Amino acid sequence: MSETTRENRTVAAWLLVLCGLVFAMVVLGGFTRLTGSGLSMVDWRPIMGILPPLTDADWQRVFDMYRQSPEFQKVNFDFGIDEFKGIFWLEYLHRLLGRIMGFAFLVPFVYFVVRGHIRRSEWPRYLVMFVLGGMQGLLGWYMVKSGLVDVPEVSHYRLTAHLVSAFIIYAYIFWVAMSLLFPAPPEARKHPLYGRTLAVTALVSVTIVSGGFVAGLKAGKIYNTFPMMGDFWVPPGLMALEPFWRNFFDNMVTVQFDHRLLAIASFAVVVLYWLKARKTDLPRRARPAVNALLHTVVLQVALGIATLLMAVPVLLGAAHQAVAMLLFTVLMYLVHALRRV
Repeated sequence: MSETTRENRTVAAWLLVLCGLVFAMVVLGGFTRLTGSGLSMVDWRPIMGILPPLTDADWQRVFDMYRQSPEFQKVNFDFGIDEFKGIFWLEYLHRLLGRIMGFAFLVPFVYFVVRGHIRRSEWPRYLVMFVLGGMQGLLGWYMVKSGLVDVPEVSHYRLTAHLVSAFIIYAYIFWVAMSLLFPAPPEARKHPLYGRTLAVTALVSVTIVSGGFVAGLKAGKIYNTFPMMGDFWVPPGLMALEPFWRNFFDNMVTVQFDHRLLAIASFAVVVLYWLKARKTDLPRRARPAVNALLHTVVLQVALGIATLLMAVPVLLGAAHQAVAMLLFTVLMYLVHALRRV
């Protein structure tokens, strides 16, 4: 193994650790949302906020700030300080993990630059990671702010944007790591299955985005039956809002209906893709991933149905979000594996 290859693998291992942290951030964000903890911290202090309340006086101060929020006044008005602590810690840990990710990026990056593992020509790709991470923090606060005025609910548009941004950051870091681990030979060309793999990835990505709107509107708590929605295959009120395009983003019935259709379509397309891939000459590293894709989509559909039937319990809802990211990871791996063979 050459020195350059060894250095690339070391940097790639660091990037995959960052991917793991982003994955954990998304899962923890799901728990925060599902437990109603996301509006418990009503201020944003990127530097000083790294420490939680340490004394009774500190706890009373942050609780008094929370008592001024719409969520306390309209939803949790019966909360005492002990109940407040129960929702505070998840949001605090979510923000703390974001800060840890910043350190986990900056310190190794400086080390790798000094050691020469990351060359000057490669700095822009890592600068993009840093900028995206900072923007994600700002977007998270922008989302929280939407729930601190009048209505104690964050904007489902901002929540979905926050989720999509996390997936974009994850995909970018993962892609750079894969490129370091599996550099393409000069004569490489796209595999014949590459286009279909890209299409499947696009469909699954749209399904994930639609899931963000389901989560933001809490649309999973209506029509908790499957395969029909109550007594209907096509429920009434799908186009109740004007103009009609608002139904796809603001109508709980339409948002759930669309997510069901997209999920079923994604499952069917993945099964057909798997059947096609089995008969295709694939690179060695791609074949296990194709099987993993089928297993993951089956698990995701099962989790989705169970989550719906049980009206979105916290553990199932968080698991459904986690497996969505796992499914996305397998597809990203396949796209990379088939892009240059």
